[in-house]
Amino acid sequence: MSTSDMTPTATSSDAHPRFAEALRELGLDVEVRRFPDATRTAVEAAAAIGCELSQIVKSLIFEADGAPVLVLMDGSSRVDVERVRSELGAGKVKRAGADLVRETTGYAIGGVPPFGHGTRTRVLADRALLDHAVVWAAAGTPHTVFPLDPKRVIEYAGGTLVDVRERTA
Repeated sequence: MSTSDMTPTATSSDAHPRFAEALRELGLDVEVRRFPDATRTAVEAAAAIGCELSQIVKSLIFEADGAPVLVLMDGSSRVDVERVRSELGAGKVKRAGADLVRETTGYAIGGVPPFGHGTRTRVLADRALLDHAVVWAAAGTPHTVFPLDPKRVIEYAGGTLVDVRERTA
């Protein structure tokens, strides 16, 4: 089923204004879909879209030795903080608080897109995102998402491909 067969349909004007501007600057014409109920979590987003949980891109901000770092992770996996620390060569890595997330990205937790942020940060993108032809990410609000080829998501985010997901036993 193609994305055009799904409802509700929307345009980039449904995206957060800052993210809509980032799309325009990149020359990207993507279908931004708005949902009446929040798609704050990967589970909520996958249910609303009707896709696999692993097709959701989580845009997560961490603090590495006090500096913000964006980690792009598939919706069915968790970030292994120790692997992020090792990848960055950092002394200490922890999940960023809501204030740092908003300050760094310009968006609230639950609506952070993978690119189009207020400040430039280091970006790590987990390799598992490449397991799909299309992934879905937040479009700047907890109610909006957009589909894109994962290679392009990583490219636009300026991400470095890494393996930082938790291993399952």
